[in-house]
Amino acid sequence: MTPAEADRDTRNSALTLALTLPGDTVLYLLLPLHAATFGVTLPEVGLLLAANRLVRIAGYGWVSRFYAERGPRAACTLAAAAAAVATTSYALLTGVWPLLAARLLWGLAFAAMNIAVQALPTALPDGAARRSGWSRSVVAAGPMIGLAGAALLAEWAGPRAVFLALGAVSVPAILFAARLPRTPEGHAPGGPRFGAPGALNLWAFTFGLAMDGIFIIGLSVLAAEALPQGATLAAGAALSLRYAAEIVLSPAGGWLAGRIGARRALVLLSLASALGLLMLGLGGALLWLGAFATVLLRAVIQPLPGPVVAAENPGPARVPALARQATWRDIGAGAGPLIAGLLLPLAPALLIYGGAAALLAAASLAVRRPGR
Repeated sequence: MTPAEADRDTRNSALTLALTLPGDTVLYLLLPLHAATFGVTLPEVGLLLAANRLVRIAGYGWVSRFYAERGPRAACTLAAAAAAVATTSYALLTGVWPLLAARLLWGLAFAAMNIAVQALPTALPDGAARRSGWSRSVVAAGPMIGLAGAALLAEWAGPRAVFLALGAVSVPAILFAARLPRTPEGHAPGGPRFGAPGALNLWAFTFGLAMDGIFIIGLSVLAAEALPQGATLAAGAALSLRYAAEIVLSPAGGWLAGRIGARRALVLLSLASALGLLMLGLGGALLWLGAFATVLLRAVIQPLPGPVVAAENPGPARVPALARQATWRDIGAGAGPLIAGLLLPLAPALLIYGGAAALLAAASLAVRRPGR
């Protein structure tokens, strides 16, 4: 494989996910605010929003084997088509069970595309961090634009119209997926395992728990409290900020990894993120400074785990290892909102965010050396 081919495959996989991901991210914004429109209760909203992660936790092993044995083109073309169907279903279906089927379909589709956007940039070791950086930037553009547009369109035409539009936007992703390599990666035993996770998997779990779960939920709550009369716009703006930061700063993460190494960059930036979480818990002026710093640091970190995992698991072991890392991050990200929802009304912010910071710092220090 040449560098030009690796760049092309990275670009096509990133565009595939960028066009399909808004259907998922916008659901997190609109479903809790318009539950009655979709014929579900608030507890059922929680189930629907968690379902895509739960099915990935169970299904990443199967998806990674299909990806390795059939190749990126087959896996991602099916996934892009399934994502378009799932997003359109949010506009047409009512009730928890039909919507649950759509969420499960989306979860498996995302698993295949998520493997691709990590595996294809790292298929050629030379320049892997750089490709991972700008790939994350391209992927983040889809949700950022989708969230901003959805918040406005929902106010004018209602949430159902939003998902009809996003379903149409997802369709061109099939064309980009069809341009991916058809050559299989080759199967290596060892899909996601839940026993004796390595240091990188423990870091992925902790990062998902703290930064994808507790922090993101807290960011939305802070934004809604700051603008209670425009909760949809406030929450949409908060979530959009997360993706805007990835667009701008993910390439910087790839550049930093090229200068000091992906592993060292991962450790240093994760420790800095833990400090940002601690500032959130301290409150006052530090709260907003910590929120802003954590959003930026999270964006720089996004492209780093893939190259670290790929370097530690060369050859056919790369795709299963990437799938395991994604599984553990999903477990953490699924647990984070549950913990935040239980503790935010009861416990002081310093206990919640300080505890998350301590866990992230400990997990970050544990991955300082390869093979741990």
